Amino acid sequence: MIDWLDPLLLARWQFGLTTLYHFLFVPLTIGMSLLVAILQTAWYNTGKVHYLHLTRLFGKIFLINFAIGVVTGITQEFQFGMNWSEYSRFVGDVFGAPLAMEGLFAFFLEATFIGVWIFGWDKLSARMHLASIWLTTAAVSLSAYFIIAANSWMQNPVGYELNPETGRAELNDIGAVLFNPIALNAFPHTIVASIMFAGTVMVAVAAYHLSKGNHIDTMRSALKFGAFANIIAFAGTFLTGDGLSLAMTIAQPMKMAAAEALYETTSSASFSIFSWGTPDGSSEIFSLRIPALLSLLSTHTLNGTVEGLNDLQAQYSDLYGVGDYMPIIWLTYWSFRWMIGLGIFAALVSTAVLWVTRAGRRQAAWIWKVAMWTAPIPMLASLVGWTFAEMGRQPWLVFGLMKTEDGVSPYVTGWEVLTSLVVFTLIYGVLAVIEYRLIIKAAKEGPDEWAELGDRKTIDPAKLATVY
Repeated sequence: MIDWLDPLLLARWQFGLTTLYHFLFVPLTIGMSLLVAILQTAWYNTGKVHYLHLTRLFGKIFLINFAIGVVTGITQEFQFGMNWSEYSRFVGDVFGAPLAMEGLFAFFLEATFIGVWIFGWDKLSARMHLASIWLTTAAVSLSAYFIIAANSWMQNPVGYELNPETGRAELNDIGAVLFNPIALNAFPHTIVASIMFAGTVMVAVAAYHLSKGNHIDTMRSALKFGAFANIIAFAGTFLTGDGLSLAMTIAQPMKMAAAEALYETTSSASFSIFSWGTPDGSSEIFSLRIPALLSLLSTHTLNGTVEGLNDLQAQYSDLYGVGDYMPIIWLTYWSFRWMIGLGIFAALVSTAVLWVTRAGRRQAAWIWKVAMWTAPIPMLASLVGWTFAEMGRQPWLVFGLMKTEDGVSPYVTGWEVLTSLVVFTLIYGVLAVIEYRLIIKAAKEGPDEWAELGDRKTIDPAKLATVY
């Protein structure tokens, strides 16, 4: 019977929910900063006014999302001391290093250059103002890298030594932590997935205005730009995901076996698109499979051997002691497939948008409706992707070093964790409503086309101040 006041259970729910909630804002911030920088560069190089309007519109959406993301991100760190004090004591020396770099260096640059970009439209030269958005994009990506490096250490702990006197992991090689193979592969995968999300949001906003007959030329440009960004980034997710799967197989073979629900070690292992098994998940009744694909993903050979859950369980029991080292198989299995399936669906919609609107065609009412509702699809793909990454690591908090049950604060009661969980949920719910309304309002208002520009199609970026 489940004890619903178990501090460990509640602490895991709280951290999982708040982390996934915060991650709602991360990919859009990362992806939109880059797309806005590209749009502003296009305006700087061509002087075409519609690029300026799109820069302003999607820059506003980027800023709204960034502001809410900062608020939700700050509270994440509180939980390490509140609910996970044993974890913080054990890994603080290592885990805290990339987090400190993110806060003191990357976030400082991020906040500075965002401020310059917001207030510098009529105060800086066009070149300096353009530089500020590119520096913002670089800082946003750098911030993401430090966070990913910290998380990757939990997946593949390196660059540390255990102090037998204090029982703590202590940092001895910051380079190994920052250039962890998991981080080097997870970072580009996260970036291209974020571009997919931003591109899909751009397509959805453009489709809304095209369905209303508003800003036709401007929004057709946004539609094509967002769709191409989505499709190119989708190809990038497959390429970077391949590298990540190889690194994951080396560092956490149990996670790859769980992704396929592969119980027995197999050569030329197939990949199941769909599988139906017994209630305990130990045997298969029916499946639809692609031959040798799992071996190809795991080893880059068609006849490569992929270790099964049962053999890995026996190995881990010998290495770490008696226990259950398998993650929740059904959750790991399906989150991996939903991640892939949702990404494919978003790319297909963008492909359909480009096909239907090719050669200047405008009679595409049905595709506008479809495109408007697909904006959150890449975000959902990212969420289930992170669910796969984190749940596939279980029962480890730090793989091979600390189990999740050993990291929880020993003196925090279930009622205390439940109280903070309810409070966080209510506050985050209010922030979600505010975020949604602000972005929807900005998207529906569309570009603020200045009357001073009249019917001009171009404007010299150096003379932008004349419209204020």
